[in-house]
Amino acid sequence: MANLTIIILTKNEEQNLEKCIASFKSVAQRIVIIDSYSTDKTVELAKSLGAEVYEHPFENHAVQFNWALDNIDLNTEWVMKVDADEEFTSELADEIDEKLDTLSAKVNGVILRRRVYFMGRWLKHGGKYPELLLRIFRVGHGMSEMKLMDEHLIVTDGDVVTFKNDFSDNNNKSLEWWINKHNWYSNKEVLDQQMKSDDANGEESVEETSTSMQAKVKRFVKNHGYYSLPKFFRAHLYFIYRYYFRFGFLDGTEGKIYTFLQAYWYRYLVDAKLYECEKLGVKMEKQGALEATSSRINGGG
Repeated sequence: MANLTIIILTKNEEQNLEKCIASFKSVAQRIVIIDSYSTDKTVELAKSLGAEVYEHPFENHAVQFNWALDNIDLNTEWVMKVDADEEFTSELADEIDEKLDTLSAKVNGVILRRRVYFMGRWLKHGGKYPELLLRIFRVGHGMSEMKLMDEHLIVTDGDVVTFKNDFSDNNNKSLEWWINKHNWYSNKEVLDQQMKSDDANGEESVEETSTSMQAKVKRFVKNHGYYSLPKFFRAHLYFIYRYYFRFGFLDGTEGKIYTFLQAYWYRYLVDAKLYECEKLGVKMEKQGALEATSSRINGGG
């Protein structure tokens, strides 16, 4: 068992939580849930699975995770952030168990490879695999960057290594939930872009800190490429690039639905809301936690 604490941020995650915790329970010494006052059975389930549970009002993911770092009395060498819809492959669990505690004292961060599933299908194309994310760091040497959207974990000093095995993002919730989540995301993205335009957010840039090179490149392309293009037109280019040039069509019907919704639901919706705010001369309101939906059809993603 690795000298590791795993932190999971939750709000109404009873559908995902059991398989999440089961995938790494034999690896981590400590499992901590930071719950945003769930109205389902998340808290009861977490406790029954051996996790510690703390409740804290949700502001955004970065604030919530950093609050955990400051308030749960971390007593392990390493800490890891895991989403409730994520799970370890058995190969990754073994790799963490075997390697983590043997890393050089110069290493303060570990990058992992993520698979994304949508409607039960592993998306291997369209630029979705592998996603390289810094998810493990030595306690006292990392944090979440303070961003509203697309926040990354960063290490403040030392070296970073990459493990070779995967973890999975495989949500059991419905497509209805996915749509609602991305509507919520679009509000956060609009607010994030407005704050950047005002140069008032004071966020720490991932380009200037230690995380995966892939994350740095994606952030640069998004901020200096995608958002420099005309509104609405850029959503078309996003679809063409992901679906044709990055071979998203090879992921079948699920890949087509995913790429279409990412471009013409999420990206186009962000532009529509930016346009609306500019036309009315208003700012997007701050967003709380995503509320639950009742549908239980397997939607994934």
